[in-house]
Amino acid sequence: MNLNQTPYHLTVEIDSDSGFCFGVVYAIDMAEQILNEQGYLYCLGDIVHNDEEVERLKAKGLKIITNDELKTLSNEKVLIRAHGEAPETYRVALQNNIALIDASCPVVLKLQNRIKTSYDQNEPIVIFGKHGHAEVIGLQGQTNGEAIVFQDIAELDDVQLPNSFTLYSQTTKSTDRFYAIKSQLQEKGFNVKANDTICRQVSNRDKDLPTFAKRFDKIVFVSGKKSSNGKVLYEVCRKNNPSTYFISNADDLEKSMFNAGDRVGISGATSTPMWLMQNIKNIIEAY
Repeated sequence: MNLNQTPYHLTVEIDSDSGFCFGVVYAIDMAEQILNEQGYLYCLGDIVHNDEEVERLKAKGLKIITNDELKTLSNEKVLIRAHGEAPETYRVALQNNIALIDASCPVVLKLQNRIKTSYDQNEPIVIFGKHGHAEVIGLQGQTNGEAIVFQDIAELDDVQLPNSFTLYSQTTKSTDRFYAIKSQLQEKGFNVKANDTICRQVSNRDKDLPTFAKRFDKIVFVSGKKSSNGKVLYEVCRKNNPSTYFISNADDLEKSMFNAGDRVGISGATSTPMWLMQNIKNIIEAY
């Protein structure tokens, strides 16, 4: 018998805490409702950091545009995704008679409002976040671009920080890392006012995921390469189970990843659709 045809009899389980966070679910539900009604819809940037889901919605009529392309539109509907937008986007929409379908995540909106309040009170603002990330661009926009953004504390060694400032974080960052950074800055002598608005639906997974990862022989972590929390959660899995594989779609799977009789756990980012993880589960079970 050809060994490649020998069934592996793998046991496969999907992490029940995986799948879209409520902010992404809300944005996609809103997009699908309008797509069903009018057949097309503009969206500012990828609606979610997952290429498979973006392609599925494009097939339904979703048109992904940039902020520069927004300026060329008028009398249209445009979806603002869960990441939120800077104030400039709303000004452009008003000028061009664009109806904004605002699906900004409530957690992101709360953070935007807090940063705007701090800025209006003349507090220097430092943001722990990924450079160029859509959410971070929206947060910086609340400060007229004046907030200092860093994704690694070493970056701040070359920055002239004020003695006192308010520290914020992108909503999908690790709470442990956020507070570790706060402590490091305080040890350097800075007066740091930490404002924690990190999304607990994401950060709490840091606590539950190690237990899940340790239960299996192999972990398949499914995430888009652009997903910030996907990278964080993958590292959590890998730390607790070195036999962890990062894949973006079924094409990345190889039978050689597994041994006969393996127990396989599938987990994913908050931007990973459950249908994609289910497809991958079906493929692995067929090995």
